[in-house]
Amino acid sequence: MIVVLLGAPGAGKGTQAKRMGSTMGVQHFSTGDLLREAVENGTELGVRAAEYMDSGRLVPDDIMLGLAGELLDRKGSGAGVILDGFPRTVPQAKGLDQLLLDRGETIDLVIFLDIEEEDAVERLSSRVSCPKCGSVHNLTTDLPMTEGLCDACGGTLVRRSDDIPEKIERRFEQYQRETHPTIEYYRSQGKLDTVDAGRPIKEVQEAIRRILSRNGEPQAAG
Repeated sequence: MIVVLLGAPGAGKGTQAKRMGSTMGVQHFSTGDLLREAVENGTELGVRAAEYMDSGRLVPDDIMLGLAGELLDRKGSGAGVILDGFPRTVPQAKGLDQLLLDRGETIDLVIFLDIEEEDAVERLSSRVSCPKCGSVHNLTTDLPMTEGLCDACGGTLVRRSDDIPEKIERRFEQYQRETHPTIEYYRSQGKLDTVDAGRPIKEVQEAIRRILSRNGEPQAAG
């Protein structure tokens, strides 16, 4: 099963994708994962991507699609995968459809985590993450067991530089401009299911579980 998870900043895509990957027994890849891996490995696409990332510019669609193609080649035909936050533009969505078509595959399901901007700002303003393993905590709703330390690996938790209200608002504007049309693209294909992401994490997880079960993925039980 190939699942795409979309939503605004703060919607909880990473949190839910990791839980889905664990319960479904499939790999979870975020846009950040694809970029970091390519940059760290020094691949041709990674070098090109780094030029944009270092200057604070968005990585172009052709590079992101190249990375997605490499991922699909690596995962093997028929293997399940959860794509977190990719594709983020309509050209990326169309390009991904073609990549999958060339492999005799298709996206099975797109889950849209819908959240109000006010709720997203509040959630992200309280978020801290671990640079070492990528785990995320929320200082309002999901405190770490030891203050300031990651539950998963013991690393020091930090606040991302773009998790301040002014930058969050700009990210939300970018999302509305670039990614929201992608949601409508998948809705027109009849592949989109929407979940209210403003609810508690476990309620969102249960809503996703019901969607996956309805679409033939019974392993996804909590």
